[in-house]
Amino acid sequence: MATEASTPLPLFPLQTVLFPGGQLGLKVFEARYVDLVTRCLRERSAFGVICLRQGAEAGHGPVALEPVGTLAHIDDVDSEQAGILRVRCHGGERFTLDGDPVQQADGLWVAPVLAVDDDPAEVPEPAMLGTVQALAQAIANLRTQGQLPFLEPFRLDDAGWVANRWCEILPISLAAKQKLMALESPGLRLKIVDEYLRSKRVVS
Repeated sequence: MATEASTPLPLFPLQTVLFPGGQLGLKVFEARYVDLVTRCLRERSAFGVICLRQGAEAGHGPVALEPVGTLAHIDDVDSEQAGILRVRCHGGERFTLDGDPVQQADGLWVAPVLAVDDDPAEVPEPAMLGTVQALAQAIANLRTQGQLPFLEPFRLDDAGWVANRWCEILPISLAAKQKLMALESPGLRLKIVDEYLRSKRVVS
């Protein structure tokens, strides 16, 4: 479960949207985030990735955050040079802000949050078969190029998983990605992706 509302969750505001089951690579150099990563490793805890509506990723100052984010679980950390960490994470469950974020003295943002239920398992509708097959082909093509942007196992029989993976690689705006991530219906999320792919003639 995500952090209870009574325990503020540390936040990492970014100009990106992390989807459940997705991958995220971070280059961490600010002291507040180096300390956060260190603490998460020590406590085996997660932090919240939340998309910036306004404001900067680095430095101090006011920001406007989207209301829904995703827990980031640390998979691996490398220290490429003193004071700089390369962090590899994967997306866990979503959360909603349950109060105003507060910036601590060290610059770290924290906020009370409530957990959002995981997507229910839902088999893609037969009409979505073309979109599922197109993702499978994209995965195969990326493998031949030595790339693999998705974590295994691949769940092509799960509407939410297929929709999320498409959302990660489609050239759509951050605002659109955010709205799709926050949708509670995986079937609707996949339908919107399917309509987009058909409009761009990726799927016929």
